[in-house]
Formats: sequence, structure tokens, C-alpha cells
Amino acid sequence: MSSPQPLPERAGETTAQDPWPVRLLSLKIADYVDKMSLLWVEGQIVQVSRRSGQATAYLTLRDVDVDMSLNVTIRTSTLDALSTPLAEGARVVVQAKPTFWTKRGSLQLSARQVRPVGVGELLARLEHLRRLLASEGLFDRDRKRPLPFLPGRVGLICGRASAAEKDVVENARRRWPAVQFEIRTVSVQGPSTVPEVSAALRELDADPRVDVIVITRGGGSFEDLLPFSNEALIRAVAKAVTPVVSAIGHDVDTPLLDFVADVRASTPTDAAKKIVPDVREQRAAVEQTRQRVCRAVTSRVHTERRLLISLRSRPAMADPRAMITTRRQELDALTDRARRQVSASVHRACDQIGHLRSQVRALSPLATLERGYAVVQHADGQVVMDRADVALDELLRVRVARGDFGVRPVGKET
Repeated sequence: MSSPQPLPERAGETTAQDPWPVRLLSLKIADYVDKMSLLWVEGQIVQVSRRSGQATAYLTLRDVDVDMSLNVTIRTSTLDALSTPLAEGARVVVQAKPTFWTKRGSLQLSARQVRPVGVGELLARLEHLRRLLASEGLFDRDRKRPLPFLPGRVGLICGRASAAEKDVVENARRRWPAVQFEIRTVSVQGPSTVPEVSAALRELDADPRVDVIVITRGGGSFEDLLPFSNEALIRAVAKAVTPVVSAIGHDVDTPLLDFVADVRASTPTDAAKKIVPDVREQRAAVEQTRQRVCRAVTSRVHTERRLLISLRSRPAMADPRAMITTRRQELDALTDRARRQVSASVHRACDQIGHLRSQVRALSPLATLERGYAVVQHADGQVVMDRADVALDELLRVRVARGDFGVRPVGKET
């Protein structure tokens, strides 16, 4: 008979053909957990179970941000040594040794010490976180977006059937009856607050119909409002594209959500006043504007009318033809002046022509001929200038003042 195949020593050596049985895996986990040293862990007490006569008490410790819990065992003498008895909802730090129950496959803590987390310590942690986030610029004023004047749809994140929801919705609709809401009801207290609020915020931020998101809850203790100072929630709000209004608690409550939100409202009722305008105030403003416009238009009409009356009272407007008559008279005077100047110029020119004519006439050959002189010309028209140029019996032309005649020389001069 063959001996059984040895099991793999390490998890990485297991295969589909050579797996670990559940009992071996449970033992391996128990061995690993047993090697862990004492540690400090923080959480919220959600259940305390102790029975009289038993030396061990049982606690349920839940994460303050997510829905996750562990069972804790602790000696009753350790609980009795506390100055203040543990109550459900208290936030504590526990020194414990992790143990793994192989039969049930469950992890639990074996507590050695329990210390309540005081308000002062929580405030110090919040202040450290506030400074850290502020240094990253998450609270800067220049990154805050203005709210729309009149949102088409308001996203509302609130508790289930809470007074905060009623305050926001009723007051907003009282101010602006047509406002529409997209409501997401979530847990606003306890470990499920952060994941549920963050999920609702992402859903509303992705909805293009939503123009503004309001995160609200009523007042509560300092511990009740701690989820609204959670770093994961603060970063989710900082990443949102849609403007966010924080309306957590009352005036004195200042969770870190107030610093990262685009607008902080002191109460849920105040949030309603910030997200929508008052229809009565807007109507009154419109009426005042209409009256101012009417007064301005009436005043302008009266001013223009007075200006028209002033213009019409001027002489030129009283008798429009007076300007034409004046211009016509000026035109007639200019025309007469031009006519006289032209006539005078013509007369002067005529006189000059007469003088020139007399001068030309006095200097012309004809005037010389009229004084008894004659012009003798050869047959070709040349003027006889020398007696020697005249041939015997040459026919010459003699031109006198009143006509001409031909002559022939009869002999030469001796």
C-alpha cells in the first residue's frame, strides 16, 4: 500500500491537483496570526456583552468610517477598572492580540487595555487633518464655485425621514414653489455614513439635471457629526463638479465639510434660503425695476418734448420759409453782383478792343496808303524795293488806298 502524497509546505506551491484542505489553511492562518504582536486599534463600541460571574466580557468593535467590525474578548476586571463604564457608541482605542479561531474561521481580538478617546484628542486629530487638507488647497476660496441663481433641479442628500429634509424642501418650495428636488436618503450617523453619502454625492454629481447639491442633517453630538469630517468624504466633495452646499448641524457645529463645500449654510433652513431666491422678493424687485424704467422713460419723453417745443419756438422753425427767403435774397444779390461784374468786364474788354483796333489801324499799311502812298509789286507779288529790280516794260502792280492797277515802266531814269 502506497504512502499518501505529502501536502505542499507553502501557499505558492499549491495547485489544482495538489490543494490544501480547509483545515490546513485554517491552521496556517492561525500560525500567521499568532506571530503578530500586540497592537493598538481604534473603533467604536457597538455592543457590550457581559454576564455576572464570568471573567470574560465580549465587545463588538466597529470601524468608524466603514461598515466593518471585529469581536473582542476582554477580562471583566479590565472593564471594571475603567473610570467611566463603556457605553455603546463610545469611541475607544484597544490594545489587543489578534487570534484566529480555526474551527469557525473567524478573526477576533483578545484585549489587554481599553482607553476611551476623549473629545480633546478627537479635536486635535481634526485640527491636524484640517491643516493637512488646507495645505493641499482643498479649502481655498478661489476654487469655490458660485451657486446658480435659479437651479433647475436640486440634489438633496439627507437622512431617511429626517427633519432636515423637511426643512430644506418645505422652506425652498415656500420661497420658490417650482423648485425640483432629486433626493437621496442615506445614513447620516454611524459607520455607513461616509460610504453612503459619498455614493449619493457621486450619483448626483453625474446627473446633468442637477445644478446644486445640498448635504444636510440636523444637530447632534460631536461624535455624531464626525463622519462629516472624514477625509474620504472631504476629498469626494472636493472632486465634485457640481456646486455643493453644506448644511450640517447648527451654527456652532463646524465639521470639515463646511470648509470644503462651495457654500456653508448654518442650518438646513438656511440652506433653503441660499439655494433658491424668494419669489416674493423677486417679484417686488421686478416691480421696482419696472417702475424705475417707467419713470425713466416718462422723464425722457418729457425732456424730448421740451426740447422739441424749444426747437419749434425758434424763428427758423416758427417760419420755415424765412430761412429760404433770406437765402434767396442773398442769392439774388450775388447774382446781380455777378451780372454787374460780368457786364463791366465785357465793357472794359470792348473798350480795349476798340483801342487795339485803332492802334492796329493806325499801324496798318492801309492807313499809309490812305495818306497817298502806294505799294508797287512785281507780278509774283514781291514788293519793288529798288529801281534796278524793275525791267523795262515789266507789268507791275500798283496798290493804292482804294484799289490797284497795273503799270509798265517806259524807260530808264537817266
